Amino acid sequence: MEKRKILIVDDEAVVREGSRRIFSGDLYQVETAANGYAALELLDAIDFDVVVTDLKMPGMGGLEVLKAIREKQPDLPVVVITGYSTVDNAVEVMKSGAFDYISKPFTPDQLKEKVGRALEHRSLLIETLYHTSEGFDGIVGESREMQKIYRRILQVAPSDSTILVTGESGTGKELVARAIHRHSGRREHPFVAVDCTALAENLLESELFGHVKGSFTGAVVTKTGLFKVADGGTLFMDEVANISLATQAKLLRVLQARKVTPVGGTQPIPIDIRLVAATNRTLRKMVAEGSFREDLFFRLNIIPIDLPPLRERKGDLPLLIGHFLKTFSEEIGKEIRGLAPDAMALLEEYGFPGNVRELENTIERAVVLTDGPLIQKDDLELQWGEEDEGQGRPAYVPRSADELKETKRQIRERAVEPVEKAFVLDALRRNKWNVTRAAEETGMLRPNFQALMKKVGISLRDEINASESRSGART
Repeated sequence: MEKRKILIVDDEAVVREGSRRIFSGDLYQVETAANGYAALELLDAIDFDVVVTDLKMPGMGGLEVLKAIREKQPDLPVVVITGYSTVDNAVEVMKSGAFDYISKPFTPDQLKEKVGRALEHRSLLIETLYHTSEGFDGIVGESREMQKIYRRILQVAPSDSTILVTGESGTGKELVARAIHRHSGRREHPFVAVDCTALAENLLESELFGHVKGSFTGAVVTKTGLFKVADGGTLFMDEVANISLATQAKLLRVLQARKVTPVGGTQPIPIDIRLVAATNRTLRKMVAEGSFREDLFFRLNIIPIDLPPLRERKGDLPLLIGHFLKTFSEEIGKEIRGLAPDAMALLEEYGFPGNVRELENTIERAVVLTDGPLIQKDDLELQWGEEDEGQGRPAYVPRSADELKETKRQIRERAVEPVEKAFVLDALRRNKWNVTRAAEETGMLRPNFQALMKKVGISLRDEINASESRSGART
């Protein structure tokens, strides 16, 4: 069973370590922070199940921490520790959105009871909102990874903030964008999607911003752009990384001014849209390479949602297979009961570089090809299998240009990751594990440096402990 994650925030070391001991054991993972700023950094890096924070702390106090959590993760329960119990304190804490409060001094049993109720509340909320084999707005999956995505969708949907959805090809970025729209206050207005790779640069600008009659060859009538078509609703720009630098500059102006000027026009037109952008590429890397504008990246990346690849949520595979089997069996008019054991075993071993879209195509093809009530291994027609091992062939052979492109991208990512990890570790060691100084020395912004740490799997606490262990062993 996965450990429940608890964050303890208190400026008194004795309270932090005492609380850690209270929740020691196999059931919990406890992290501590000595102040509110450190707590918010941990909250960006780890998905906690409950936060326990002191009310009175120097710098950022408990109420400020609570407010920040309410903005970022409204469903994360927070228990506030007060140094003295008064009615005013309790009212202020609960009005600010705390799940509960506890007064110092408290016993271990009292703290365990408060945290236990908060964890139970959290579990019930997840069960009610996200745990469903029927899917969440068309997105199928009940793994912890997908529950995080569902929570984030519900958190951000009511706002008008720009969303950047990232993830490999086939992970369902448009489904997420549509779910955000359906849970927003704009649900009664249009959802308009545009694929930024499908059109040449001049046609993309005309499609997005519109054009006036006669503005270019072929512009025989005035055309309304998709920004205006989506007015009042949501505009989804898929594969936004593929637009040119010139179009990026125009897109940035539109987002800043909330006005769009059609191609060949002179009068800007006010727009009211919520933008959701998506890409399967790493925009931070493109910014560093000079192929994507940094100011546009920050304008798009106000609220990021990163979708996990299918290989990182294999627990959802049976649900997805069942969903696609039912869908395509009904469409084609066949009664398919399921998969033969060897066929299921093959899918469980397969890497799915094309993610959920590839699984969907695989099941559709198998339903068409199978002659019996069970899909057999040969019906899947996968290129990966035991016969490939040791034969000089890659474990996976792409079957389309899109799959080839995605496979090459993944290989490049895997090749560069060891260099990135060595770069981060070396910078941290030179600066005695101080993240701020390491970022400054390497010429990176602290958030970018932290994001790189997270990407390559570096935990500051683990690395410090390992370094201390090595030092102890040498002495």
